[in-house]
Amino acid sequence: MSVMTATLPPAAAVRSVADIRRDFPILAREVHGRPLTYLDNTASSQKPIQVIEAMNRYYREMHANVHRGVHFLSETATAAYENARLRVARFINAPHPKQIIFTRNTTESLNLVAYSWGRAHLKPGDEVLITEMEHHSNIVPWQLVCEMTGATLRYVPITATGELDFEALPRLLTERTKVFAFTAMSNVLGTINPVAELVAQAHAVGAIAVVDGAQSVPHLATDVQALDVDFLAFSSHKMLGPTGIGVLYGRRSLLEAMPPFLGGGDMIREVKMSGSRWNELPYKFEAGTPAIAEAIGLAAAIEYLEGLGMDWVGAHERELTTYAWNRLHEVEGLRILGPEPARRGGLLAFVLGDIHPHDVAAILDQDGIAVRAGHHCAQPIHDHFGLVATTRASFYIYNTPEEIDRLVLGLYKAKALFDL
Repeated sequence: MSVMTATLPPAAAVRSVADIRRDFPILAREVHGRPLTYLDNTASSQKPIQVIEAMNRYYREMHANVHRGVHFLSETATAAYENARLRVARFINAPHPKQIIFTRNTTESLNLVAYSWGRAHLKPGDEVLITEMEHHSNIVPWQLVCEMTGATLRYVPITATGELDFEALPRLLTERTKVFAFTAMSNVLGTINPVAELVAQAHAVGAIAVVDGAQSVPHLATDVQALDVDFLAFSSHKMLGPTGIGVLYGRRSLLEAMPPFLGGGDMIREVKMSGSRWNELPYKFEAGTPAIAEAIGLAAAIEYLEGLGMDWVGAHERELTTYAWNRLHEVEGLRILGPEPARRGGLLAFVLGDIHPHDVAAILDQDGIAVRAGHHCAQPIHDHFGLVATTRASFYIYNTPEEIDRLVLGLYKAKALFDL
């Protein structure tokens, strides 16, 4: 099965991981007297100095509101903001920057589609298809919109190995399906889904394809034209950029036909007491003052990733994931959820005997190791495997095999403390 692919950026000068780490000030600090080992990248990545300085430069040299002013600062800020949109469009190979909508995060992007497209098009008898491996952000909005419209919500189950049950798909994806919404990469299982194939199957029955790219876009080269997606949502803060800004890419014909999601300034063309007319794309969906500094920070993050090359990013993470998979399997009593490294992204969610994942994470934290513990906003996955929570270690461009070794030593420490 094919996975997400794209034309790669020009080859950049190869940099060592040690050199890359020097760009991230936070990695030099200590936690509880130990060097910080940051393995919580699936939740949020750290930021290089290039991103931090780009945002500082905006506030120092050009801060003003965008789109509304004719003075120098406003025009300068507007140019930087719209350049960020262009940079995002090029990064995912969108046909036009007008198809890039800035939101607060992946969650808001998916809600925008569910409410704006869903409320306008869904009706009783229609079906929305999602999967059992979705983040809550790609479950709850569809639950709410189905309740509002009378549509039925169905889901594709997952297998014992944490992959989609493709044998069940033909009976679930039918002419009644109007939306097929699915993740490109699971934030718990690490499973990489065959996006292009799933999109093609959705289109074959007349459904639109909505892709949660929160975990895939930061790690895999992504080409929305090659994938033929109708909507793709992702977040800045998971790809070296700041919090508070996300992206929705949409097919232009769909976006133009959709009603606004929020009302207010900048999303209008004309307002009268008798009614209003909406602005053109993308501004129709960007009500109020946008996250200007954050957009500039996102552009800097994309520039950084492109400088490394997304092919290098993916290769580095595959090496780390394979190494971590092998090392963690040395720990007796540890169980990893999801498929083997060749079919997964750079994260491992696991349970260690009967030790609660929060206790595992707390013990690791005492050694400066940051991991995630809980249901990771994906309770249906945990229900499927009969679990309340898991511990999750996740990797990015600045992580090293030595940090994985520290993780394993910490897990042995947890076993000893709990006499496991």
